[in-house]
Amino acid sequence: MGVRVDNRRLYDGVSVPRSPADQAAVRRSNLGLVLRHLRDAGPRSRARIAQETGLNKATVSSLVAELADRRLISAGDVDRAGTVGRPGLIVHLDGRGVCGIGVELNVDYAAALVLDLRGEVMFEDRVALDVPALGPDRTLDEVAALVGEALDAAAAHGAVPVGITLAIPGLVRSVDGIVTHAPNLGWRDVGVLAGLRARIDLDCPIRVENDANLSAIAEWAMGSEARTSDLVYLTGEVGVGGGVIVAGQLLRGAGGLSGEVGHIALGDPGVVCGCGRHGCWETAVGLSALLRAAADPGDPVRDPGRDLETRLAEVAARADAGDERTLAALHQVGTGLGTGAAVLINLFNPEVVLLGGFFAVLGRFLVEPMAAELRERVFGPDLAGARVVLSTLGFTAAVRGGAHVALESVFEDPTLVPLSSTDLSSPDSSTRTESTA
Repeated sequence: MGVRVDNRRLYDGVSVPRSPADQAAVRRSNLGLVLRHLRDAGPRSRARIAQETGLNKATVSSLVAELADRRLISAGDVDRAGTVGRPGLIVHLDGRGVCGIGVELNVDYAAALVLDLRGEVMFEDRVALDVPALGPDRTLDEVAALVGEALDAAAAHGAVPVGITLAIPGLVRSVDGIVTHAPNLGWRDVGVLAGLRARIDLDCPIRVENDANLSAIAEWAMGSEARTSDLVYLTGEVGVGGGVIVAGQLLRGAGGLSGEVGHIALGDPGVVCGCGRHGCWETAVGLSALLRAAADPGDPVRDPGRDLETRLAEVAARADAGDERTLAALHQVGTGLGTGAAVLINLFNPEVVLLGGFFAVLGRFLVEPMAAELRERVFGPDLAGARVVLSTLGFTAAVRGGAHVALESVFEDPTLVPLSSTDLSSPDSSTRTESTA
């Protein structure tokens, strides 16, 4: 019996196999199938790949040889388990020569991360930025400089980027990379994609996406709840966004603008949100709401020029020390989280609600009041089967999702990576078939 491998494409919310119009298209499709299988199922012999994918052994041997020649896979140890005939080599994902770059822009920082095809980090950095004060042009200058550092790091590893994805907290028209409204950044109708292309001289796709969507993709692809078919991801930043996956597909909505859960009217009607409306949920549970409740102006934890994780560590230390104001602020945010999350559970019936950003960092103080509120407000028994889980990706979720999206183009069409002179270890690797059980 072969293993069951989920080879669906999450990005763009579709799971559509190629329509092979000719032999070249069939081969591209099969190359992608084998590459994704090695990513999702782990190292395998050619015979086992053939068994589990339904391809014949001769085809798999040819596909493996080509993927090796593109330096996307390589040979490992000899597979001796269960062999009847000549044992075969174990092949595994390699792809150290290609990478994807994820970039995140938020209210008070920019971050970048470079992943190779195996999901290993080549570069990671985050810099403090006052984005609303800088404005779009100077901010994009800073983003381009950060991308330049990421490119230098990739080059030092001998890796060529296959794509860059920028995460933005707001409404993003991904088809043309225009940020139509990012209230916490103070941006309206900003041509981010065009601005990046003008600043980055790189011949590869550049995409602009909503940060919560990319975070949800990262959780689905590589988080602690990977491959959960129905989940809701909540960002914990200055603003609050939601990435929703239903039946294994990213929910975008008719115009691609779904997930703006932070602007559900669940807050104090007397409080003005950054979007200009009153009583949005993020005014009650966003980072600014927590810090206002926990500390006075001038307190170091409210200084946007300081590293965010350092500030959150101080909040946690105060809570651990029993500071009543800090504990009350955390309880207030946890209760507010439960109020909004109950709406989402009643609406989407997810298996998991993932708390990201500062919600995850301070989650041990938030989960109890959140759970108490959920028990009062979720209609179905036992929270309708939902579990509340703290993200293990922390503040890297959006950049990891961005890098993952960039790399998906290679898993979709491995021929995007040029051929080299590299072969598998065996001189007859392109023609040999194994009798591995």
